[in-house]
Amino acid sequence: MEKKLTILDIARLSGVGKSTVSRVLNQDPKVNAQTRARVEAVIAEHDFVPSKSARAMRSQSQQVVGIVVSRLDSSSENQAVRGMLETLYARGYDAVLMESKFSPAKVSEHLAVLERRGVDGIILFAFNDLDYAAMASLREKLVLMARERPGFSSVCFDDDGAVRAVLAHLGERGLTEVAYLGVERSDLTTGLRRHQAYLDYCREQGRTPRSALGDLGLQSGYRLAAELLTPTTQAMVCASDTLAIGAAKYLQEQGRTDILVSGLGSNPMLTFLFANTLSLDFGYKDAGILAARQLLDQIEEGQPPRATIAPCQPL
Repeated sequence: MEKKLTILDIARLSGVGKSTVSRVLNQDPKVNAQTRARVEAVIAEHDFVPSKSARAMRSQSQQVVGIVVSRLDSSSENQAVRGMLETLYARGYDAVLMESKFSPAKVSEHLAVLERRGVDGIILFAFNDLDYAAMASLREKLVLMARERPGFSSVCFDDDGAVRAVLAHLGERGLTEVAYLGVERSDLTTGLRRHQAYLDYCREQGRTPRSALGDLGLQSGYRLAAELLTPTTQAMVCASDTLAIGAAKYLQEQGRTDILVSGLGSNPMLTFLFANTLSLDFGYKDAGILAARQLLDQIEEGQPPRATIAPCQPL
């Protein structure tokens, strides 16, 4: 007796995701016409009839996306989430927001809750030590933010390009004695990649690097500025605007407002509170828009996972 095909079989034969087949069966008008025709052709060729349970499942589409941030108080993540929400709302989706606090256990708990709730897709602000093997079943409806992983869809920030853009801008202004305030290199993006971009740029330009690393807090920026300040320092580049605010506070107290402080992230508080500062717009909101669109392409059109680098904005 010939084995009865499942929705997963139809998806594989059509070259799309299982959720796309479900949307075609459910007459979802958001499915691309070409994709719909391809799936319907496979369905007709194999005389596929979904089971009652499958019909019940696909009628339960929530039009909801789960968003798991690492920190609710993160300015950069909030900017990205703003872009996500605008995009999702415009396409008729609601969102559920959750916070992981950089805990892999919390991520696992949140993903399990979102799966049980039957959300259509998930955007996860990723970080070190996540159990990606356990997420394999979610690949079709998951987009990672700020981390790339083979086999998964992702949207990452241009850490290297952002640091180089700031350093090049300072060089054009004649500022070459530039210290760097960063985050411990155990953090892959804000830490390792941004610090390495500074070191590589200094090497290429024949400059002697001066850098110190700490955590993501305001006090860390304050402390690192004190550690790095010399009579010849002309500028300080910080891995985030939060560090830059802490550094600018210290320099203000020392009467060294001649030193330009640059942050990354476009937090308006930096330039509002301190005069001799600048902040590169990392394109966080645009990255959020890209992530939401990428997720909708996957769950509505059956697009395969892809890795995207969101460009930073020019100074």
